[in-house]
Amino acid sequence: EDGAIARIVETYITDGDTTAMTLPVSEVVIGSRANIEHVRVQDEATSNIHLALWETRQAGSSEYRSYNVAFGAAIGRTDQGIDLQGEWCTTRLDGVVVGLGEQILDNHTRLDHALPNCNSFEIYKQVIGDRATVVFNGQIYVHPHAQKTDAKQTNQAILLSPTATINSKPQLEIFADDVKCTHGATVGQLEDLPLFYMRQRGVPKALAQSLLVYAFAAEVLELITMEEVRLRLEQRLFERLNPTNA
Repeated sequence: EDGAIARIVETYITDGDTTAMTLPVSEVVIGSRANIEHVRVQDEATSNIHLALWETRQAGSSEYRSYNVAFGAAIGRTDQGIDLQGEWCTTRLDGVVVGLGEQILDNHTRLDHALPNCNSFEIYKQVIGDRATVVFNGQIYVHPHAQKTDAKQTNQAILLSPTATINSKPQLEIFADDVKCTHGATVGQLEDLPLFYMRQRGVPKALAQSLLVYAFAAEVLELITMEEVRLRLEQRLFERLNPTNA
C-alpha cells in the first residue's frame, strides 16, 4: 500500500536427502512512496529442481531493494521482472550465485523503465566451480518516454576450475535520448598475488581461496540491512565455499 515499509525474507530450504521440484511464483505490488527490502534465498538440496517466477510492480516515488541468493538445487532458474510504473522510483536488483559440482543455475532479469526520472542498480556476482554451469541474462528496457533514466547493470563472475562455465548476457534496449545507462560483464579467476601473500602467512591454499572468493561475493550481501539475515547468509556463503572448515 502507499507509504508502506516492509522487510521480506523468502527462503527455500530442503531438509534431508530428498528429491523434489519447487515451482514458486512471487508477485510484489508496491504502492507510491513505499520502501520495501526483499531477500530471496534458494538453498535447496543439490538433487532438487527449482524454477521460480518473481514479478514486481512499483508505483511512483517507491523504493525496492531485492537480493536473490542461490546456493542450492541441481537445476535452478529464477526469472525476475520489475516494472517501474511511476516516476521517481529507485530499484536495486542484486544477486549472489554459487554453483559447484554439476549444478546448473540460471538467472534471468528484466528491468522495465516506462516513465521518467527513475533509477535502477543491478549487481550480480557469481562463483562457479567444478563442472557447474551458471547463466546470467539481464535486460534493461528504457521506453521512449522514460527520459532522465539512470540505470546501471553489472555482472561479475569468478571461475574456480577450467571445467566451470559461465554464460553472461547483459542487455540494454534504449529508446529515449536523455538517459544515463551502463552495463558490463567481467569473468576471471582468482589473482595470484593476494593468494601468494596469504600462503606466505600460513593460510592453507584451500582456505585462502575460499576467503578471497567469500570477500568477492559478500560485497552484495553487505548491502542487506537486516543484520540477522545478513550474518546468517554470510555464514552460509562461507560454508558453501569451504565445507571442510564449516
